[in-house]
Amino acid sequence: MRFTKAIPNMVTLGNLYCGFLSIGFAANGGFKNAAILILIGMMLDSMDGRLARMLHADSTLGKELDSLADIVTFGVAPSFLVYYTYFYQFGMLGFVVAGLFPLFGAYRLARFNISSSKTSMNYFVGVPITAAGGILAILTLFGHIIPQIITTVVFTGMCFLMVSKIRIPSLKEVPLPKYGTIVTIFLGCVLFIIVKGTHGQFPYLIYIATPLYIAYLAYRFVKGKKDKE
Repeated sequence: MRFTKAIPNMVTLGNLYCGFLSIGFAANGGFKNAAILILIGMMLDSMDGRLARMLHADSTLGKELDSLADIVTFGVAPSFLVYYTYFYQFGMLGFVVAGLFPLFGAYRLARFNISSSKTSMNYFVGVPITAAGGILAILTLFGHIIPQIITTVVFTGMCFLMVSKIRIPSLKEVPLPKYGTIVTIFLGCVLFIIVKGTHGQFPYLIYIATPLYIAYLAYRFVKGKKDKE
């Protein structure tokens, strides 16, 4: 029973470790690896909360751990990734600007943590840090066809959108599978990798995470149909 209760926290720690590995890959020039690890972190982040509810393992510790993992994987890791791929050419100024992303992200997470109980479940106030970090990872993954100026503009825009008061639809009322957007983005990236024949250059973790995540979605779909019956 104790092991079952610990599963959601283990998934959250896996998300955090993906962020750590992403920073390491980015520092050593493995930019595509770093971007893929952030996307894998998105998958794990989408799973831990639902697993906690499924296993009746919700806890204050889990919620705080989730925020700490998010700031590393979707705040610090994407900022290092953007710095090493684009902003390094501006020297110290580029380093300072890259550091703004996790600062805005941390503020956004803190604001969410103290207001989530009062906020409608149909929208987010400001862009979630998970989405912002994932967008930067995707822009870097396709950096060979996306102009650097676009990444710079998106980077700047995401910083301010995270702390804005703009209401972002949560898409929960859209008739799509849960987390369909995340799945579509991730599988689209995987398809691109396979088509380009470069899958051997990416972390082997991707071959473990993808089938596990698909199995998790299938389980959620079957369980949802049974609950309706």
